[in-house]
Amino acid sequence: MTTDSHAFPALKAGDRIFLVDGSSYIFRAYHALPPLTRKSDGLPVGAVAGFCNMLWKLLQEGLTEAEGDEPTHFAVIFDASGHTFRNEIYDQYKAHRPDPPEDLRPQFGLIREATRAFNVACIEQVGYEADDLIATYARLAREAGAEVVIIGSDKDLMQLIEPGVIMVDTMKNRRIGPDEVVEKFGVSPDKVVEVQALAGDSVDNVPGVPGIGVKTAAQLIGEFGDLENLLANAETIKQKKRRENLIEYADQARISRRLVELDKNVPVDTPVEALTANHLDGAQLVAFLKAMEFTTLTRRVAEAADVEAGEVESASVSVKGWEAPEAPEESAAATTGDGLGMTPAALAEARAAAALDAKVEPDGYETVRDLATLDSWIAEAFELGHVAVDTETTSLDAMQAELVGVSLALAPGRACYIPLSHKDGVGDLLGGGLSADQIPLDDAVARLKPLLEDASVLKVAQNLKYDWLVLKRYGIDVAPFDDTMLISYALDAGKGGHGMDELSERWLGHKPIPFKEVAGSGKSAITFDHVPIDKATAYAAEDADVTLRLWQVLKPRLVAEGMTALYETLERPLVPVLARMERRGIVVDRQMLSRLSGDFAQAMAALEAEIHELAGENFNIASPKQLGEILFDKMGLEGGKKTKTGAWGTGAGVLEDLAAQGHDLPARVLDWRQLSKLKSTYSDALPGFINPETGRVHTSYSLAATTTGRLASSEPNLQNIPVRTESGRKIRRAFVADKGMKLISADYSQIELRVLAHIGDVPQLKQAFADGLDIHAMTASEMFGVPVEGMDPMVRRRAKAINFGIIYGISAFGLAAQLGIGRGEAKEYIDKYFERFPGIRAYMESTKTFAHAHGYVETLFGRRAYYPEINTKNPNMRSFFERAAINAPIQGSAADIIRRAMIRMEDALADAGLKAQMLLQVHDELIFEVPEDEVDKTLPVVTGVMEQATLPLLELSVPLQVDAKAADNWEAAH
Repeated sequence: MTTDSHAFPALKAGDRIFLVDGSSYIFRAYHALPPLTRKSDGLPVGAVAGFCNMLWKLLQEGLTEAEGDEPTHFAVIFDASGHTFRNEIYDQYKAHRPDPPEDLRPQFGLIREATRAFNVACIEQVGYEADDLIATYARLAREAGAEVVIIGSDKDLMQLIEPGVIMVDTMKNRRIGPDEVVEKFGVSPDKVVEVQALAGDSVDNVPGVPGIGVKTAAQLIGEFGDLENLLANAETIKQKKRRENLIEYADQARISRRLVELDKNVPVDTPVEALTANHLDGAQLVAFLKAMEFTTLTRRVAEAADVEAGEVESASVSVKGWEAPEAPEESAAATTGDGLGMTPAALAEARAAAALDAKVEPDGYETVRDLATLDSWIAEAFELGHVAVDTETTSLDAMQAELVGVSLALAPGRACYIPLSHKDGVGDLLGGGLSADQIPLDDAVARLKPLLEDASVLKVAQNLKYDWLVLKRYGIDVAPFDDTMLISYALDAGKGGHGMDELSERWLGHKPIPFKEVAGSGKSAITFDHVPIDKATAYAAEDADVTLRLWQVLKPRLVAEGMTALYETLERPLVPVLARMERRGIVVDRQMLSRLSGDFAQAMAALEAEIHELAGENFNIASPKQLGEILFDKMGLEGGKKTKTGAWGTGAGVLEDLAAQGHDLPARVLDWRQLSKLKSTYSDALPGFINPETGRVHTSYSLAATTTGRLASSEPNLQNIPVRTESGRKIRRAFVADKGMKLISADYSQIELRVLAHIGDVPQLKQAFADGLDIHAMTASEMFGVPVEGMDPMVRRRAKAINFGIIYGISAFGLAAQLGIGRGEAKEYIDKYFERFPGIRAYMESTKTFAHAHGYVETLFGRRAYYPEINTKNPNMRSFFERAAINAPIQGSAADIIRRAMIRMEDALADAGLKAQMLLQVHDELIFEVPEDEVDKTLPVVTGVMEQATLPLLELSVPLQVDAKAADNWEAAH
């Protein structure tokens, strides 16, 4: 609708107009903050929240870097949907830009509503981009003698800078005038279009002239004055390839100039006079903010605008039924409109289908060998708002790996590798010197750091925790980010692996270059710094390219399948938390481990002698073949089964069955094996994991290694240290606090049983937990009719075995073996258990039915564990998957609870002014290192966070209980 300009006074000298690049604000707001959904209905509102905060700050605080008075006129300018006149000039204009993220699309309309709620002019016009409208309004304002401040960072707007027109990047608090334009383009603002015409723009798919970048273009325009004069005299260019390209691509350069030059003569629907800076309508704005459920900003605006409590309440009532308007198709991300108007599910399917059709071609990647080229890639990343990143290093150990190179990808097929530390002399033991034509590492890090830390650019990676740790050693904190491994894990836990190679073959139909193909394998393997740079480029840039493509395929599925909240609240936030834990490490007592190795060796020797005496001959106890011959051929024990190779099976299950029958030799072999494992895996091996730089052991956590959400620990594995035996507990004593510190162990008490009581709605269990009773004694009393007081420990032990066995779907056979009783007696126990606790059986049966019907089960927080083969006709396999499906909601919910606690813990400790640091997570237990004088203050903070971890999302019907204790070593604190 056209506005009558006569209703407003004309602009005049002394007036000042702010023109905000709204489309830029949208994408910077979207990437600057973690995604947020409205609690009442799950509507994505993260970009709306960021936009509102940015606009409020601008309106309240003004510009610290720009001189002058407050604006007399103010407008936020947006891109309109659909094609523009530039698509008529060149049909491939912006053709490669990806569709807007699916969780952003519904927010476009909300952001326009937000602009109007701020009582600010909201401008867009079909057929024109925001930049053209800004250019036109700037011209009109200058002709009237007013000053112009363009709020944005888009390099295309820099051509508008002139006396009386400046740009301000509020995200970086940076004023952009003529000097800053020269710094970026090498020419004054009036020549920017000439340079862009030659250099082109890969983000907008402006072709330019091949082989000419910004630096060269600036030199040419500096010499010839403008594009037409350069093209007219192209034959005089000395460099052959440059001369040929300028002649061959002259028309393409002219088209490019038309594409990059902003239209200053748009027939605007809303006259510049109408863009008056209106007074804030506090009640109107509060109403919108309350509808969006932005509590903090609502309170801040209400206070600043002096909105009374009654007005706030009435405002909330008036917008109670407010719903998002239909989202316009935002051309800031894709003027082609591809994918717009599709449902999230249809968009996800379309992305997957397109990915399979798009070939990955490693030969087309670029090697970045100078800072000018690197700067160009970085500038494009800033412009685009996201970039895929991958690092190449000398080691899989992120705590000791040296950075060799970095790869970036901006669009499918557009990727580069930045070699930093490659050496000459492949396979040379002396290593050789650095290869030529590499950017000095310190210079590259200095350039990359602002990009990788900038809140307005989303970094996309596969298994980012490794890259985070490597880059942190060089002073870079990567944020914000998406992790394709974790997106896949949130979507498809149980359906297959989540490594890049497997995901690439599954979703892109492409098998990436194997690492051994570039670095060799076995004795001939070399570290990546010895890989020739051309091979390194193909391998490394492909990783970034594939990661970006996977992100484009997988990210839309989060919204389509309702898994956004899981990824945003339980997966992605845990990455930096775990990375910091891994960096901290934990102290181990090397001398204690040495003594334990000696003790274990002596105990093993004594057991070996006893075993040989029982066998009546010496044999190799570590040999399954020889052990089987002793047990089943010589001693004639029953229950033996031969493997496919014809040898007797002597696994732990077989030996445990024989030991349960009362046979001493297999029992002693089990003891020997346990000591052997403790010695080889821990007391002998742990000293080798001590980092020479830190003097501490740094385990590595895998977030996507289990179906249920449990974390896995490796290098070394600290989650499998046995705690039921004295020997296993001795290993934990070697994990000690540093000088002046204590270790705190905080352990959830029987969390899986508590979750079972909640999910199964078991009244007896819920009441027992509410009353703080001994749950195993209560179970024994319920089952066997014996009083809790004076209970036989053996009776309690049987109840405990059943309690925990039920969670894992234990069979009568398994319970019989565990308790050393007959299978019939064990079956009676299980039947009686279900008779006393019918809610548990009902839960198990309903879970199995759901799993067979849907192929997955869910935790309390929406995590899905898939069992695609649960309907197999193989009865043994079917039973196995059914047991796993029954256990997954319980174990998975417990895992999610401790994840939530870990994500909140660091902020809670910091808010309390405490120096405690979280070091380890072992199933239901967290380990902290705490200054001795802060123990008493830290314990209640830790237990409070853990016990309230489900809130406010979920209130369990049973209380969570955490047992926490401080001591000098891990075992004493447990």
